[in-house]
Amino acid sequence: MLVNTIQQGGNGQAGHRRIAAGLLLGYGIIWIWLAINPVNRHDWVLENLLAVGLVVILVLTYRRFTFSLTSYSLIAVFMVLHAIGAHYTYAEVPFGFWLKDIAGLTRNPFDRLVHFSYGLLLVYPLREVLVRLAGVQGSWSYVMPVSSILAQSAFFGVIEAIVAMIVSPELGSMYLGTQGDEWDAQKDMAAAFGGAIVTMVMTAALSAPRNSQVQQPSHRSAPSVAH
Repeated sequence: MLVNTIQQGGNGQAGHRRIAAGLLLGYGIIWIWLAINPVNRHDWVLENLLAVGLVVILVLTYRRFTFSLTSYSLIAVFMVLHAIGAHYTYAEVPFGFWLKDIAGLTRNPFDRLVHFSYGLLLVYPLREVLVRLAGVQGSWSYVMPVSSILAQSAFFGVIEAIVAMIVSPELGSMYLGTQGDEWDAQKDMAAAFGGAIVTMVMTAALSAPRNSQVQQPSHRSAPSVAH
């Protein structure tokens, strides 16, 4: 229902541009609000290097490659979650402590939740890129985005570690949010992988009836001829 409402409200280029601009404005307001007095300014800067870069790329490439409003909405939700984590540092997000107490966990799970959301929310826009630019079709259009999310999780884990060592080694543990878990990177990758699988399974299930209707030939009974 939400997806249909968003898409219907954005019919036409002007409507699409208006809603996309609204999502960007909404995220910008939240980002500025969370940029005020973060828990650790240096960690906040590190966390936002890649995030700001992504937003800039999306803005600059809007005319060349326009995502669906569903994709822009999913990206906006993920970026807000990331902005919250950057404000508090992932290990200190209050909502994470609430989850920790409720579930009886040994660590703040907010970072794991965001990694799960990375796969859950961003695999759909990634699928759009693969389908429209690379021409991926059929079952591969669901498998490739999931495997790409897993590869990206590993890649960004390495990039984050390198950035932490170069820019501010003393903030490495805080920036990476390991919280003393030596398997943190692997668990984060598994969380993103799981989130991506959930979304692609749902997308495939929702697309199956529509695809069958498109492929099914229409059979019209021939008019009877009176003899």
